[in-house]
Amino acid sequence: MSAVRRGIQSIEVGGALLRALVDHGGPMLLGDLAKKAGMTSAKAHPYLVSYGNLGLIQQDAATGRYELGPFALQMGLISLQRVDPVRLAIPEIGAVAAEVEHTVALATSGSYGPTIVHINEASVPIHVTMRTGTVMSLLQTATGRAFAPVAGISAMSAPVFDHTRNIVLAITAIGPSGSFDGAWDGTIARALRACAARVSARLGFSAG
Repeated sequence: MSAVRRGIQSIEVGGALLRALVDHGGPMLLGDLAKKAGMTSAKAHPYLVSYGNLGLIQQDAATGRYELGPFALQMGLISLQRVDPVRLAIPEIGAVAAEVEHTVALATSGSYGPTIVHINEASVPIHVTMRTGTVMSLLQTATGRAFAPVAGISAMSAPVFDHTRNIVLAITAIGPSGSFDGAWDGTIARALRACAARVSARLGFSAG
């Protein structure tokens, strides 16, 4: 039985204001910000004063609108610098492999082309020479095009973007053509897109 972890409720309540600013993606008036965070303006204001003192938020003197402050920016940049895309993606592709019941590989850009850095094997093996460290053709494989054609084998790949909107990884599903759903709106495509979107979001990517 896991122990109950006690937190400080006031910090969690005030955190709703920071989350509301992040979700909104731009400056907000006090009333709108408080409403989005699920509280009254009178309740929100003291939190905003404290967050302003810490540099987590700042208020435009001309418009009165609140937005994330310089300390929040510094925290975000440090977090992005420390994040490891491969480490984030490995558990995600494990879930995808179980969902689509095919081998799923993770590749990153290497000195000689897209390079496989992790493979989650399906229960039914595929007869393709591929292992960690394999360099994929830039133009003749799904992994390469995102960042093989082999007889009887199909593949589909989805790109992962970071906060600079650059492709940092490719997530590729590979399996026997007879059982591989290669439709753009099929089960495998949807699973790959959703997985790539989750990892991209954790790397700071915004499609907006």
